[in-house]
Amino acid sequence: MELFPIGLVESELKDRDGAPKQGDEGAPDAWLHFTDAVVDGLEGIVAGDELLVLTWLDRAARDVLRVRPRGDPARAEQGVFATRSPERPNPIGLHRVTVVAVDGRRLRVAKLEALDGTPIVDVKPLLRTVDER
Repeated sequence: MELFPIGLVESELKDRDGAPKQGDEGAPDAWLHFTDAVVDGLEGIVAGDELLVLTWLDRAARDVLRVRPRGDPARAEQGVFATRSPERPNPIGLHRVTVVAVDGRRLRVAKLEALDGTPIVDVKPLLRTVDER
């Protein structure tokens, strides 16, 4: 299996301690910077689009299999796959964002909780059910 970054996150969030756990918990807007090799893949993305951004949580521990949800010591431990914890064997982040602006090979997105410098692995449009269209 081969996985490589297609870009990087540029964010005011510099460390995990100051970052919200989810985008809707006060995350700032951020820029997604894509490599020249994949810029053609951005064609068709416009402001207002909702995307799923997959990132590689490069600062996460990869040897964790049990966590306390949301880091709350009052909660019972659970298996990591039953949580959204960044600590996991393959630390892939999944972020639902809205595109605010498109600027060449950069996308400005709203409410992204990923840290500055986080590698981007993929971007996919948000699929809606027929009832949501």
